[in-house]
Amino acid sequence: MLETKLSRRRFIKASAATAALASAGTVGFNEWSKEYVKASANAEIKEIPSTCNACSSKCGMVGHIKNGRLWKLTGHPDHPYSKGKLCARGHGYATVVYSQDRLTQPLKRDGKNNFEPITWEQAYKEIAEKLNKIIKEHGPEAVALTEDPRATGKFYSPRFINALGSANYYTHHVVCSNSRDAGFLHTVGVTATSADISNAKYIMFIGRSYGDGIRPSSVQSLAAARDNGAKIVIVDPRLNNTGNLATEWLAIRPGTDLALVLAMSHVLIKENLHDLDFIKKYTVGFEAYAKELVKYTPQWAEGITGIPAADITRIAIDMGKAKPKALIEQSWRGAFGCNYENSTETGRAVAMFNALLGNYQQKGGSIFGAKPHLGKLDEVKYPNPKEPESPKAGKKEFPLAYQGSGVATIVAKEALEGKMKAAIYYHSNAALGYGNPKVMKEAFSKMDLVVAIDVQMSETAQLAHYVLPEVTYIERDEVIEELSGKVPGIALRQQMVDKVHPKTKPIHEIYTELAKACGVGQYFNFTLDELNEAMLAPTGITYKQLREKGTIMFPAEEITIGEMPKVKTPSGKIEFYSETYKEAGFNPIVEWIEPKVSPADDSFRLITGKQAIHSHTQTANIPILMQITKDYDLERIWINPVRAKALGIKDGDMVEVKSSEATSKIRVKVTERIHPEAIFVPSHYGITSKDLKTGYGVGFGYMEHVPFDFEKWSGAGNIHEVIVKVRKVNG
Repeated sequence: MLETKLSRRRFIKASAATAALASAGTVGFNEWSKEYVKASANAEIKEIPSTCNACSSKCGMVGHIKNGRLWKLTGHPDHPYSKGKLCARGHGYATVVYSQDRLTQPLKRDGKNNFEPITWEQAYKEIAEKLNKIIKEHGPEAVALTEDPRATGKFYSPRFINALGSANYYTHHVVCSNSRDAGFLHTVGVTATSADISNAKYIMFIGRSYGDGIRPSSVQSLAAARDNGAKIVIVDPRLNNTGNLATEWLAIRPGTDLALVLAMSHVLIKENLHDLDFIKKYTVGFEAYAKELVKYTPQWAEGITGIPAADITRIAIDMGKAKPKALIEQSWRGAFGCNYENSTETGRAVAMFNALLGNYQQKGGSIFGAKPHLGKLDEVKYPNPKEPESPKAGKKEFPLAYQGSGVATIVAKEALEGKMKAAIYYHSNAALGYGNPKVMKEAFSKMDLVVAIDVQMSETAQLAHYVLPEVTYIERDEVIEELSGKVPGIALRQQMVDKVHPKTKPIHEIYTELAKACGVGQYFNFTLDELNEAMLAPTGITYKQLREKGTIMFPAEEITIGEMPKVKTPSGKIEFYSETYKEAGFNPIVEWIEPKVSPADDSFRLITGKQAIHSHTQTANIPILMQITKDYDLERIWINPVRAKALGIKDGDMVEVKSSEATSKIRVKVTERIHPEAIFVPSHYGITSKDLKTGYGVGFGYMEHVPFDFEKWSGAGNIHEVIVKVRKVNG
């Protein structure tokens, strides 16, 4: 338990990791620039506003270009995610533009599992022939496309796969937020709300750490709330880097967050601290939910979560008294993101708890953000592809999943079953990060065509038949990015430096040219500039103005606090009782669901999470970021001292971690910052591609230990449903 007072200044000093995130400094970038730029002191410096690509947030940044090369970066002052600052990842990942591990030309796998360079013309011709042959013989439903979406991909990727007649478009959210998205979607009508952190009086985080990611503005808002006296409670099996700003840490038993939220909801109603007026106006099914909650007492939850009933009661009462300026933050990938068998129900319960507090669209509460009003291409001049006839693979099996993201690992499952014949992966290392790598490798081997579009030779690229080299985000313009929030806006990623490798291409060109080769070029008869001009048309902003500013907000379209929008659920209200769940064969009321597996006295649950210097394996191959890992031994697993002593393990020892799927060796960090039942390993390591020289061989890959499994509500990967044993080994 923590009870400390930390100002923003003290917080920055307190943690190296979060200091890097909150800092506007260069985080070693000067050293890089001195070595590589070699620019003269009097050279002209151009400042080009753009957006980052080190994680999914895409924070605003400004590139400082000296002698035609990227010299340094600063945070964009107007972008709501950066607010003038960049994290360590943002600074470090930009160096990928000059990486020696870049893909520089199209590649084709030969019969000996080697790759040979080919021309773009040959790549397009052969890929198109194979795609058309597969579609003719097996139907378009045998083809899929998966990506970690950025602005251009979000427009072009689904358009391309739909042009081929397939609905099989997927995103990385199957191992990110599928469960949270489904739980929120069927409760409040959106896959996530945002949080008015800086104005909140009481904030609970479940499995979420602003101090480890993802936005600098989030850290600033949380620090402001702390300075204003807000109570900040971390619910997490590990004490993460947000602990420097927390007032209390609840070291919960992994996988039991749902029990905690149900018990807190019980207390709110029992103590008459729920917002009955809000509930009557804006919700349905409350009486049925309240009846279900009667049995979920704090005493019941104590036996499951390990958190004392008195603490559960106290926190719930305090949050009820602080309403509507109290909330459980909506999370991202955390405990109700994609980790446990009960995570969708946890997400539902969290959305409902916030409804009990009546905090939606309230100052210091949960916010339904506004989106900018942008235009579209003229459909007469630029026709859209027809709606695919066959439904998206996985829709039948997982009807509650958010269909915009789909269930990406269904591609592998159907490949193993002989149904999926071709897959395209863009900006996506699915072979290492989406499911068990052995299973993914086998699935890839069953398909007739796998195409990887990337900037480096990832594990997915190594398993592909064709590898298409994209330019980095430093070298390309992109589709306008919508920014939703209390104040909506737009941002533009634009080219900062000339193309480093002549035979690389931006993704919009790749899709346009490949579509022409496939015979569906009529759906890509526009330029990127024409698309952006069409999007800007209703705003009154010129393309030139957006290029100059990079980020433009629309304060005139700010939401009205206290004014609830119509909720996009079937009832038009927040749903404590879901007919959609009932029709899908699930309980329409949230109930306690056990985790799928649990550790015994001689085993642990293996859990994972972010560090402030890395996002995914893409950042692990960045020398400047990996050096921080090596300097501070950040690849080690965490183990509780009590359990370590019982196993004869000391800090720094080499241990063997063994699950049903794999065995790994790693050194250990003994720390009280981890629940005794859990082992924590950072999620960014374990690169097996020898072409990624910096990241190769550092740490072990978490997903190696994860069984290939689907959570039955949302289809998410149960990536924390992993039991391991640990023993000390020599060297």
